Formats: sequence, structure tokens, C-alpha cells
Amino acid sequence: MIHLILGGARSGKSSFALSQVTQLSQADQKNVVFIATATASDGEMSERIIRHQAERPKHWTLIEEPLHLDQAINRCESSIVLIDCLTLWLNNQLFADPEQDFAVLFNQLQSALARSNCELFLVSNEVGLGVIPMGEISRQFVDQAGWLNQALAKQADKVTFVAAGLPMQLKGNNHD
Repeated sequence: MIHLILGGARSGKSSFALSQVTQLSQADQKNVVFIATATASDGEMSERIIRHQAERPKHWTLIEEPLHLDQAINRCESSIVLIDCLTLWLNNQLFADPEQDFAVLFNQLQSALARSNCELFLVSNEVGLGVIPMGEISRQFVDQAGWLNQALAKQADKVTFVAAGLPMQLKGNNHD
């Protein structure tokens, strides 16, 4: 099962994902693996990471993986996996290798998701609802994030969009 959770910055998507994973792990008595993609690139980002760490249970397994997400997913077995966040992972990829073939990168991620025997919760920003950004790298980020979200939404069993803390089911549970 793949559940994609989308939303804008500060929309409540991570809190929604945490609540969904917490409820499922308590009901099914399964372990949770949290895959964090953020890097502490500056003081403000370090504070965000600390805030997110405080929000999740201490007994969850943590994998910090800013680039090789497919490999991190492949290491998880029979668990509930929460990946937060795909747009930070994409940002890391753009800065590590802006000339790479993103279609190949996305296919590697999708293959890892398809092979997984875990219940997967993916958090991603919906960045295409605003003004078209100035600057080539910013436009490339918005384009790639949109294509990534579309590909994952197609693959996902369930898609939820969160705005102002309110989840809206886009796919799954008879809303396909």
C-alpha cells in the first residue's frame, strides 16, 4: 500500500502523515521506519529538523537519506515506512547533480516502491499552485516536483491533499 500525502508549506501534511502512521502502527503492532531526507544546511533548517524530531515517537527507526532514497526503501522490510519529504529529496538531487536524467531517478524510486513489502507513506509538497518562479533552477524544481508527484499519484493506492490542516481524499477509498 502506497499513500501519497501532498500539500503546500505549513499545510499540515507532515502532521497528517504522522497521525495516520501512528494510528496504523498501534492498530497493527508494526514497526515504523521514518526516512528523513532533510539536511541541516543552515540554522533555520536545523531548527526545523529538531522540531520534526520532537513530533515523532522516539521508538521509531530513523534512516537519514538525502539522496539514495531507493536504497533506503530497499532496506526496509515488513514495516510501515514514512518518507518525509520527497521535495526535499528532489532539492538535494537538483543540487547534487542538476544535469542528471530525472526520469531515470524517478523510475528508480518507483521501482523501489513497487518492490517494497512495506506500507508506505510519502510526503511531498505541491509546489505548482503559485506563481511561476524566476530563475532556471527554481522553474526546473517546480517542473520536476510536478512530474514526480504525478508519477507517484498514479502509482499510489491512496492520495490525500492537505490544505489548512484539512485532509482531502483525492484517490483511494472509493474516490478514484
